[in-house]
Amino acid sequence: MDDKRDRDAAGRARNARPRDGLGRPLPYGSPGVERQPEGVVRTPAESLREAQALLDAGMPFHAHEVFEDAWKAGPAAERALWRAMAQLAVGLTHAARGNTAGGARLLLRGAAGLDAYGEAEPYGIDVAGLTAWARRLAEGLAGPVDAKESAPRLTGG
Repeated sequence: MDDKRDRDAAGRARNARPRDGLGRPLPYGSPGVERQPEGVVRTPAESLREAQALLDAGMPFHAHEVFEDAWKAGPAAERALWRAMAQLAVGLTHAARGNTAGGARLLLRGAAGLDAYGEAEPYGIDVAGLTAWARRLAEGLAGPVDAKESAPRLTGG
C-alpha cells in the first residue's frame, strides 16, 4: 500500500500543510507561519515567557502548543495547571477564529482548571487575573476577537 500521508522525521503522520497565525491549515505551497516544534522541554519560566511572546504576537494557537509541551513533559503534579493554561490559549484561538461557542467553552474550562489553585500563583501565574479575563471574554463573545488585542498577561509582573 502506498502511503501518501505527510510524515515527520520520526515517521509519524503529521500534516505538513502550512498554517496561519491562528493554526488554520493553508493550501500547500502557501507562505505560512513557522510551527512550534513539538516535544520541547522548557522550564516553567521559559514556557511562560515563550507563550507570552506568542500571545502578544496574536498567535494563541502556538502558545497553546508551548503549554501542551509543558503539560506532557512536566511532572504529573503540574499537568492540570499546564492543561488549564493550554485550554485558555486554545479558547482564545477559537474565539479569534469566530468559533464563539467553542471558544467560550474552552475559556471557561481553563478558568475552572485554574480555580483549583485559589490564591496560589504557581510560577508567578496571575491565576485570579487569568480566570477573570477568561470569564469576561467568554461571557462577551459575540463574534471573532482580535487575538493580539485580547491576549492576557500570564504573570503579575
